[in-house]
Amino acid sequence: MKLRVSPPVFKGRLHDARTATSIGRWLGPAFVLCFVTGLVSHFMQHPPDWLADHIPSRPSWGYRVTQGLHVASGIAAVPLLLAKLWTVYPRLFEWPPLRSARHALERLSVAVLVAGAVFELATGLLNTAQWYPWPFSFVPVHYAVAWLVTGALVVHLAVKAPEIRAHWSRRSPGTLALPAQDGADRRSLLTAVGAAVGAVTLTTVGQSVTPLKDLILFAPRHPDHGPQALPVNRTAAAAGVGRVADEEYRLVVAGPRPYKLTLDELRTLPQHEVELPIACVEGWSRSAHWTGVRVRDLLERAGAPVDARVRVVSLQLRGGYRVSELGREHARDPLTLLALRLNGEELDPDHGYPARLIAPNRPGVLQTKWVGRLEVLS
Repeated sequence: MKLRVSPPVFKGRLHDARTATSIGRWLGPAFVLCFVTGLVSHFMQHPPDWLADHIPSRPSWGYRVTQGLHVASGIAAVPLLLAKLWTVYPRLFEWPPLRSARHALERLSVAVLVAGAVFELATGLLNTAQWYPWPFSFVPVHYAVAWLVTGALVVHLAVKAPEIRAHWSRRSPGTLALPAQDGADRRSLLTAVGAAVGAVTLTTVGQSVTPLKDLILFAPRHPDHGPQALPVNRTAAAAGVGRVADEEYRLVVAGPRPYKLTLDELRTLPQHEVELPIACVEGWSRSAHWTGVRVRDLLERAGAPVDARVRVVSLQLRGGYRVSELGREHARDPLTLLALRLNGEELDPDHGYPARLIAPNRPGVLQTKWVGRLEVLS
């Protein structure tokens, strides 16, 4: 006697194309916004040579906005993705599993899309908390999988285009063919999903949209928490720097006319004040008042060409981003400082004492702390 195994039957309502399409109209733009702003962040952190001198330094708040949108759209996509998966998961048990070449392509694109989307959102969330429980480097893998997900999404949309078109609106033919009594429940479900998106956004976005900081419940950073009311990602102890003795500090400026400056000599140079944000890849940002010496003044004293790039070298002994580069736009911008003071006070060691870089429209990881050397690059 042969035992015949039948696929499970799902009788729950709303596991239909109209519900999936309605949620997809929100999820798709969230993914696109997250992908585009992620590209901006990646190329600002790791610009190819042909782009390095053309990354704009203005608006000064540009990276704060794009990275804030990147993290906010990624967090908003989490409840949307969960709702989307709930809507379509019965199709995993369709029989036969592969009915045609088109169906096989659809299944493959869905498998890659779902796996990649879950991976991107999960690792992105853990990155905001600076927790990396995996053996690979986060940045290149996250970047590569983002392209994979985008490609799978394009294929999936192309394959599902007829079904999406048929269920796009309430008056579309596919929607009208569905039971009319499901409409009210579907609207209730979509309202609940929208409320979930709003809730997670309002309780996390305050880490970059500071007027909403009092609503923060789940964001790993609060923009007011840290030395001198500014968050810190890497402390002086973690970087192996500690407190740099004033009498031992020397700033080396290497160029056509190289020179060195003690901390007292730096303090006697013309000091300038700017208000610029620190905006980190983890999504938090905070504006602050900085006082210090213009980098372009230091470069002119060293005889640097107008179009020169600058390598900024930290005194830190361990951790990434010990060295960063300033392209021409940033190096010559009058807002770019070698800062000595923060919010009217001497820099805290965790904020880069005795001197740190602060520049407009620049990722926080490239705002080098504990600067010990500036190198003019031809």
